[in-house]
Amino acid sequence: MNAPSRSLDQAALPEDCSAFEPVFQAYYERTARLIARLVNDPACAEELAVEVFWKLWRNPQAHGDAVGGWLYRTAVRAGLYELRRQARRARVAHLLRLGADRSTPEDQHAANQQQEHVRRVLATMPPHQAELLLLRSQDLSYAELASALNLNPASVGTLLSRAQQAFRKEYVKRYGTKTNRR
Repeated sequence: MNAPSRSLDQAALPEDCSAFEPVFQAYYERTARLIARLVNDPACAEELAVEVFWKLWRNPQAHGDAVGGWLYRTAVRAGLYELRRQARRARVAHLLRLGADRSTPEDQHAANQQQEHVRRVLATMPPHQAELLLLRSQDLSYAELASALNLNPASVGTLLSRAQQAFRKEYVKRYGTKTNRR
């Protein structure tokens, strides 16, 4: 291959691959595991490990006796950079969600009124049924519900179904329609 046809990346590559392959074989798994412990995502860790070795390939002065230390430092930095990137992305996503709430005052009033109706119906129900519905609305599993309310785990489904039926019956009796499910 003549020099004018090489890309910019290829121009920076060392000509001798024989020194790189044993280093890659010896350190790749260890590097990927280190990054995976930092970012808690094996697929992302493998991508970052490949980037670390790409930097090693492009940086011939890193080759030598200290290559293990260089790889360790570079892997840690890559993992920390990824964690910072994820945190930035989460902050931006949170800000975008805050700005996405474009409900009108009428929508907010209707939602507040719906919540008040639900509170009133729950207040009229037997306390054990209201507690069961409230805890289930917090995404507790049946086992967690049984533990929290000292119930037999086998009877949680039946008790929950009865509580939901009682809630629907009282809501329809008071307000004439069922709650909106979203």
